[in-house]
Amino acid sequence: MSKKPQLTRSKLPISGRIVMFFIRHLQHAMGSMGELWRNPVSSIMTMAVLGVSLSLPAALQVLVKNAETITQSWNSAAEISLFVDDARSERTIQSLITRIKVYPEVSEVSYINREQALEEFQSLSGFGEALSYLDTNPLPAVVTVTPSLRYSSPTGARELLKKLELEPEVSFGRLDIEWLERLQAVVKLLERTVLAIAALLVLAVVLVIGNTIRLAIMSRRSEIEVMKLVGATEAFIQRPFLYTGIWYGIIGGILAWIIINLLVWYLDSALAELLGLYGSQLQMQSLSLVELGQLVGLASFLGWLGSYLSVRHHLRAIEPS
Repeated sequence: MSKKPQLTRSKLPISGRIVMFFIRHLQHAMGSMGELWRNPVSSIMTMAVLGVSLSLPAALQVLVKNAETITQSWNSAAEISLFVDDARSERTIQSLITRIKVYPEVSEVSYINREQALEEFQSLSGFGEALSYLDTNPLPAVVTVTPSLRYSSPTGARELLKKLELEPEVSFGRLDIEWLERLQAVVKLLERTVLAIAALLVLAVVLVIGNTIRLAIMSRRSEIEVMKLVGATEAFIQRPFLYTGIWYGIIGGILAWIIINLLVWYLDSALAELLGLYGSQLQMQSLSLVELGQLVGLASFLGWLGSYLSVRHHLRAIEPS
């Protein structure tokens, strides 16, 4: 009596092997999710730890992004004040303004004559009656220059100031930009802080997931021994644990995104009130969809990495007795 030929993996066509490959991975992915569901308390605790760990560098990244937005808006509003020589006539000053307007580095030019400067000073200083006793107007005419976007940085604005001070009608110029340089230095410090803290927390995430997977391996030690006895490959045995780590990372990344959105919502009104004092109407930005995808992708990779390192180390130590 002849036996029926069995269809083994080697006899499957290439398309069938590809389909079976994805089916097995899908089975292991769903099975690992079921393992998490069967242990909800420990799974939720681990995911919460990962979410909080990932939310800290993400929050710093949001802070840096908003600081850069504020800096850019203030850069575009930077102005150069040119004080005109008192001996210059209005016609000469108008000629100066015409020449400055054709500068490619200049975006906008405004002019405050001596009378307007005195009236503005009287209204703002509170010395209106005292100033009326002056025989002459001590204030010079001022030409205000707004640099173009390309020259709105501290370096570009300084270059433009040096060029404008060469004009014969200009007595001297002033560029109050030290505060902007300090702000940019703070932003650079924040960027480096984000990288340093992110590196530490990446290591923490890998260690947390590695330890969690180690406990899962130890709890299924007898099952792993049986699987090795019947000839299961290491790839087959370790695949569910790898998917467990990936699930930890994905859900932890989503939790971090939720935490960041809640934090932005909580701080938005306070930031709007603060910026309103400086005449700015900017709103606090949260993580975009692209940044959400990057966060979840990084978290899932870290989950896989922590699982892989733990699985490779601990599975080799388990041998059937």
